[in-house]
Amino acid sequence: MTDVAAAEPTDQQSIKPGGKSAAAFRTISEVASELNVPSHVLRFWETKFTQIRPMKRGGGRRYYRPEDIVLLKQIRSLLYDDGYTIKGVQKLLRDGIQKKARDQTAPATEKSLAIAEPASAVADISPARRAELQGVLDELVALRKILDEI
Repeated sequence: MTDVAAAEPTDQQSIKPGGKSAAAFRTISEVASELNVPSHVLRFWETKFTQIRPMKRGGGRRYYRPEDIVLLKQIRSLLYDDGYTIKGVQKLLRDGIQKKARDQTAPATEKSLAIAEPASAVADISPARRAELQGVLDELVALRKILDEI
């Protein structure tokens, strides 16, 4: 008689859809399928991003570690979802900047600034400081309009 509880994965050993644990190495085809990109794109990214270093076995077969997959997901999101160029992502990675949740890093536009909560709701700011910050904001919005016209 087998122990059913022992057969269930623990939090540390969660099972991915392919039947492998979360800590298992993945082949290039598995990673490509998970990221919804062709395999040749992953090989290309390896040439552009030195941080991607899958383990290679005999015959050059690639095995991606879980941390490689996290980095690849981040790169894919920056390139495809956020519209960064390869050079832009290289700079972010070189500078050690990690992408935060998309809702925290949404670019501030004039529209989003207009509907943002007042500064007093976020932190206690003196009226003089608030006026100074509002002046800076107004200047930035004006500069943005000038840049948009160019």
